[in-house]
Amino acid sequence: MIDFKKPIKLDKAAAWRSYKGGSLIARLHGEERADDHFPEEWILSTVQARNSGREHIVEGLSMVSGSDRSLRDLLHENPVAALGQRHVARFGESLGVLLKLLDSAERLTIQVHPSRQKARELFDSAFGKTECWHIIDSREIDGEKPCIYFGFKEGITRERWKQVFDEQDIPAMLDCLHKFEVKTGDTFLIEGGIPHAIGPGCFLVEIQEPTDYTIRTERVTPKGIAVADEMCHQGIGFEKMFDCFEYDGMTAEEVLRRQGLKKRGRTVVGYEDTEMFALEMIDLDGEEHFEGDGRFCGLYVLGGEGTLDGAPVRTCDQFFVPAACEGFTLAGSMKVLRFYGPKE
Repeated sequence: MIDFKKPIKLDKAAAWRSYKGGSLIARLHGEERADDHFPEEWILSTVQARNSGREHIVEGLSMVSGSDRSLRDLLHENPVAALGQRHVARFGESLGVLLKLLDSAERLTIQVHPSRQKARELFDSAFGKTECWHIIDSREIDGEKPCIYFGFKEGITRERWKQVFDEQDIPAMLDCLHKFEVKTGDTFLIEGGIPHAIGPGCFLVEIQEPTDYTIRTERVTPKGIAVADEMCHQGIGFEKMFDCFEYDGMTAEEVLRRQGLKKRGRTVVGYEDTEMFALEMIDLDGEEHFEGDGRFCGLYVLGGEGTLDGAPVRTCDQFFVPAACEGFTLAGSMKVLRFYGPKE
């Protein structure tokens, strides 16, 4: 019997992706493994990964630790206790949020995610995929400094973007986007409709709306894996997929001013930045009690060790804190991610 008045421990959830990475995630878990096609860890996930040829494999879903029950099943069992009355009234049984650790050993394909408006229109989904990246570590890969690409440069039209797609001119595609070198502590808000690609050597926390709708414009990954048509247009067709892009080009300075975020105390991204989600970084050295406030949240121990309500916790432990939880106490020396769903 699940007690919704206490934090609920979850097991690690991994997802296959077409790009390689993940060795830094493994190291966080105290393991050593080479970069492979499991470069992401999904946290507090009720979303099943979408991968062509792997539709029969259920991956990406968070499971309640020590059980065969998914977090998604738990929310269905008692949505009000889990999520809170206000949240359920607005968003139903969906968390409205997903957190990931992502470690790239190669550049990801150029892609875009739908805004909420386009998600409703094209996918009949209540959620799009606005996301936020917070860089927690980086490495040089083959002499290339860690970087990201995002946002159209000025003057890029739908016609030009479709032309370079039809020609599969990847250098021209990349040249349509701004490129930024990144370092630990950098944070970027990538709203639905903004084209982007994570470069090699980025280890980041990604908080996002809870979907896996990814429109890809490269028919072959940078390492030579063919991308199925369905994985390019996500079932809406090659013409409609261009509806998902926002063609409002900006200068690099404007992109950073509008989309680059500065950490404010514990706040990495807050509701003043977007109504989609909120993320805090708690640097704990001692003991702190957190009162329940009728909202659910997620906890992920990014480093260190200590206790949660007196029970031992360590790096990579994760918990779902139900809305009905009356409060919890963290103690020790730890770096803890605390994150929330959409603004109610």
